[in-house]
Amino acid sequence: MTRAELVEHVTRASDLSKKHAEIVVNTVFESIIEALSCDEKIELRGFGSFRIRRRKARVGRNPKTGARVEVPAKRIPYFKPGKELKELINADHSESEPLSAAQSPTPVGGQPPPEGDLPL
Repeated sequence: MTRAELVEHVTRASDLSKKHAEIVVNTVFESIIEALSCDEKIELRGFGSFRIRRRKARVGRNPKTGARVEVPAKRIPYFKPGKELKELINADHSESEPLSAAQSPTPVGGQPPPEGDLPL
């Protein structure tokens, strides 16, 4: 889902105009970014939490030349989904049934392999 699609979703779900919905969505994102910039943790009950993880400086290697490269320390944003979000997402998949032989994807070429032959 893109930001524009999210704005459309908010517009349909509320009595807000598209312009006001866009302001709401942008304000939420800006608030999250600002809090993370200040090393604050954002916790949205039932959804998840945003945090900053710190990576130490290290010596890496250029994969092309093999030369040593100094990689500086950095802060990385991290999202940890909440228990309720995980359960909601997995509830949809746990109820689905496995594909039957007739529904399974057919290999490239349109014909399934003959019995006893293994694809290479």
